[in-house]
Amino acid sequence: MTMRADAIYPSIVVGKPPAEDAWLGKATERIFLPAIRMSVPEIVDYDLPVAGAFHNCVIVSIRKSFPGQPQKVMHAIWGLGLLSLTKSVVVVDEHVDVHDYEDVFFRVTANVDPKRDLLLTEGPLDHLDHAPTRQFYGGKLGIDATHKGPDEGTREWPEEIVMSDEIRALVDRRWAEYGIGSEPGTTNGTERRSLRSLRQLLRR
Repeated sequence: MTMRADAIYPSIVVGKPPAEDAWLGKATERIFLPAIRMSVPEIVDYDLPVAGAFHNCVIVSIRKSFPGQPQKVMHAIWGLGLLSLTKSVVVVDEHVDVHDYEDVFFRVTANVDPKRDLLLTEGPLDHLDHAPTRQFYGGKLGIDATHKGPDEGTREWPEEIVMSDEIRALVDRRWAEYGIGSEPGTTNGTERRSLRSLRQLLRR
């Protein structure tokens, strides 16, 4: 054992996110992805939102090949180590960027019939979760935001609208005329957010 005067003790003060553990949590998210894929091979990617304190929400994209697969993945996540403490799981299709929260929210609002696509269950929760009536144990929510097929009892599912390369090139070429900013890097924070949202909308 060694000691020194005025030692600096590295520690983390847990509180309302974002906090000091934000980057540690994101690093853990990336490090464990290969191990999670070994247990649940249909998983493409996942995201633990900092705003959800990581363990309160998991957004996961999967290669869907059969009815009920999103629910299978939800239960798998609730059975994986500390991911068993996850309070809510959102499942989207493989082409959805799980790190783009606007796109994920669009799928939740566009693809979900609450009567059909919400799974309510219960199980262990994190020690620091103050929401449940009983400490360490409470409700869990699964949201199936994937596209649905005829074998799931739905009507014909519409194809997503995709902007043609010609129109995309035209919009990019005339972007400066729209008065938002010539390039994202030349705008301030508010303009950048508006620009990003508008470009995402136009590119769909």
